[in-house]
This record gives sequence, structure tokens and C-alpha cells, in this order.
Amino acid sequence: MGHGASRLRRIVREVAKFGAVGGIGVLVNLVVFNLVRHTTDLQVVRASVIATVVAIVFNYVGFRYFTYRDRDKSRRTREMTLFLLFSAIGLVIENGVLYAATYGFGWNTPLQNNVFKFLGIGIATLFRFWSYRSWVFRALPAPETPAPALQNEQAVPPKTKQQVP
Repeated sequence: MGHGASRLRRIVREVAKFGAVGGIGVLVNLVVFNLVRHTTDLQVVRASVIATVVAIVFNYVGFRYFTYRDRDKSRRTREMTLFLLFSAIGLVIENGVLYAATYGFGWNTPLQNNVFKFLGIGIATLFRFWSYRSWVFRALPAPETPAPALQNEQAVPPKTKQQVP
């Protein structure tokens, strides 16, 4: 198999791991959202922001120690800063969809809240996958392969001029 097939397998494996962590993160997000929404008097988007923050923390741990455990760990401060920046953008995307549906269109039943929360998560996930793999959890550089050594070649002495007798 060629290099392309190997690369495709790595990407499929990465997407599967990202999906596993992200899928559990979606459940965490939705459970926390519904718990906060139904046990407090917070408005829908505020409850959603709290749930998103809890899911972001869960996802960081899952991505760092499962999905991207083989990635560069040398600059954790940079990684955490970028993760939080891109997660905040994802939070705005996710909750912007919910905000538009709730306050822009008046779709504010519990079912509608969950549908648009889930839709927002889906849109934000596409952005997060791209940004996390491109900027946050950077791949380590491929190891350089040394040039193949010459095998079983005997050193040939340089030709010298023969002296005329």
C-alpha cells in the first residue's frame, strides 16, 4: 500500500477518535444544558453557555490524552491558549445558532431548544475539528530517514599514475 492509503487510514482513525471524544462531549453538553435549564431560572442561552464550558473542559482532557496523545506536547501554554481561543469561537457559533432560533425566531420550547443546541454543536464541531488539528494539537514533524548506507562495498583506492620504468 502506498503513502496515500496510510495517510487516509491515519485521518480516518483521527476522525474516529475525535468523534468518540466529541460524541461523549455532546452528551455531556446536552445533559448539563438540560439539567441547568430545568433546575434553575437561567435563560436558555446562559444555561447553554455553562453546558458548553463544561463540555470544553471534558473535551480538552479527551483530546489531549486520547485523540491527540501522540502530538507535540512541548508547548502546553501555547496549546491551551489556542484551544481556549478556538473553543471560545466554537462556543459563539454553537450558542449563536441557539440565540438566533430562540430570540430571533421565537422558537423557545424545550424540544426546539435542544434541536437548535444540537444543530449549533454540529456546526461548531466542524470548525473545532479543523482548528484543533491544524493549530492546537500539531503533528510532530516526521522523522528524517537517514540515507541508505552503502553495503558491502570495499573502499577502492584512488587510481594513481603508473610510473614508467
